[in-house]
Amino acid sequence: MFPPDFLWGAATSAYQVEGGNKSDWSEWPKGDAGQAANHYRLFKKDFDSAKSLGHNAHRFSIEWSRIEPEEGKFNEEELKHYEEIIRALKDRSLEPFVTLWHFTLPIWFAEKGGWLNKDAVRYFERYVVKITETYKHLGVKFWITMNEPEIYAFNAYFRGKWPPNNKNILSCWRMAKKLIRAHQAAYVIIKKSVPYAEVGLVKNNSYFESYGLNPWNKILSSLTNDIWNHYFLRRVGGSYDFIGLNYYFHNRINWGFNQNENKSVSDLGWEIYPEGLYRVLMDLKRYKKPVYITENGLADANDSKRAAFIKDHLSWAFKAIKDGVDLKGYFHWSLMDNFEWDKGFAPRFGLMEVDYKTFKRSVRPSAFAYREIIENRSV
Repeated sequence: MFPPDFLWGAATSAYQVEGGNKSDWSEWPKGDAGQAANHYRLFKKDFDSAKSLGHNAHRFSIEWSRIEPEEGKFNEEELKHYEEIIRALKDRSLEPFVTLWHFTLPIWFAEKGGWLNKDAVRYFERYVVKITETYKHLGVKFWITMNEPEIYAFNAYFRGKWPPNNKNILSCWRMAKKLIRAHQAAYVIIKKSVPYAEVGLVKNNSYFESYGLNPWNKILSSLTNDIWNHYFLRRVGGSYDFIGLNYYFHNRINWGFNQNENKSVSDLGWEIYPEGLYRVLMDLKRYKKPVYITENGLADANDSKRAAFIKDHLSWAFKAIKDGVDLKGYFHWSLMDNFEWDKGFAPRFGLMEVDYKTFKRSVRPSAFAYREIIENRSV
């Protein structure tokens, strides 16, 4: 059985579910989420649903562009809104996991060059100070400085497919260094404002599998794993209390990348490979830190694979616990259908289906299968 203090929940991010958000993404022609899932107005009902589904924790993000819509000017109404969210979670005995930055930027910051601006870290520090000083009386224990910095760097500055669409390897490298400094600075600020806080960094780690007898496969797998999975974690050593793991991808290397069998895939064509979760968890043992699975899910509009997906991944997660990983929680992605960045509204990741015309929620059968696991603490 999973430990009695294990945390169970789901995750969201502000821009993807709230609606009515003005940021660098809303200014991008392909990135306007509109009203999204209208979670901004319906959060209490959504949290009621999470509680009824057996959850005891919830991961969400605070939207920087709402808090500081103009440089140096903080919106008190929005600060009160996120306080209401934190209180609503606590009133329902849902442990809040607060993410401070989840990809989107205030428009003024983006216009200054975003993370490439020479004062980018200072701007982020100012925002973090405001948040932590405002909410330090609320008893929030778990803080996440940023979500998947390597994914943001890769898509925004290497592939150039996300705002600011800057396809430049040098810019990617410079921006990555800024994010490392920003995380380290945020860690110090949070610990000063909230001394009892546990502060983490969320990483998207993939399982790079060397396949076959060719020694080059093993070399390439090891090198890629070292860069993709461990670059940030090594460089921010000493400035995190736990690791947040987002797991979605397996990458079989056999004379090249992505030589997967793809026996089962999601609606996005992503391979479903539960064993990979065990492999990346075991790979994180080297840091000797608690781990929370902060995202794990799939696009599955028909809800035909999600129940088995959750069960199979949690089976491998439990094996990792037995084999010595200090795993303390699991957050499914996502609580509800959402705006999936450059892929729009088509992918359906939610435990709850959202009708984007009426914003009606419908709990999917897989959510009840997940609740049964939570109640039994066993797969």
